Amino acid sequence: MTEAAARLRQFIGDAPATVALVLGSGLGAVTAAFADAVVVPYADLPGFPAGEVSGHARRVVVGRFGGRRVIALDGRAHTYESGDPAVMRAPFETLKALGVDTLILTAAVGAVDPTLAPGALVALSDHINLAGYNPLTGVSSDGRFVDMTDAYAPRLRALLARAAQAEGLALPEGVLMWFPGPSFETPAEIRAARALGADLVGMSLAPEAVLARWLGLELAAVATVVNLAAGLAPVGPSHAETRAVAGAAADRLARLLAHAVETLP
Repeated sequence: MTEAAARLRQFIGDAPATVALVLGSGLGAVTAAFADAVVVPYADLPGFPAGEVSGHARRVVVGRFGGRRVIALDGRAHTYESGDPAVMRAPFETLKALGVDTLILTAAVGAVDPTLAPGALVALSDHINLAGYNPLTGVSSDGRFVDMTDAYAPRLRALLARAAQAEGLALPEGVLMWFPGPSFETPAEIRAARALGADLVGMSLAPEAVLARWLGLELAAVATVVNLAAGLAPVGPSHAETRAVAGAAADRLARLLAHAVETLP
């Protein structure tokens, strides 16, 4: 068990939790639906990322959600903060050490497909990473050669689709293209992303998906569209818009995730 996992056990006890969530910009309100929650700041856990991005609380929240005990990483660190695409490795290794086997990532993203309006929820079916960063660079074992076919597990995507239908929510699938940020993409980059088959763009998710699969976690991801990408709207994207639209969608996201978690076998 990692040092951070042992430390976290001191706060949350030994009761099992096999499902974890990662909550992106403005989406921390999902934890308001947790019952009997225990909150531990990242600053209290060895190896967890320091620093701050507005809209990311950077805390671990453990509680009852969807009828079972769930661990949420409320806020992530990003490659653009340090240049390290493996910045979430320690938190993910901690989840693995605590017995988590299913991970659901969330993030606020821009829409390349203009039919995806701000506020839409989209389940990821795949991602594109042409940024030149990989979180497994420097790992020495052959485990670094991770198969990313069906990285976003079809079983979990089907479960999310059923949960969305039961909750009366639209949940199309889409492909995310990762840009490491922190600047937003240019209109020309958005045109290129669309030509390459992307429906969404974002500054997270892709490196975390690689880390999750490397650790053997079954993975799903739900993105919240917070804006139309550059060149597709009269005004360009902003971080203030990201936080506002994501926050407004957090209740629907919480309903979707709670139903999905409840129906996990």
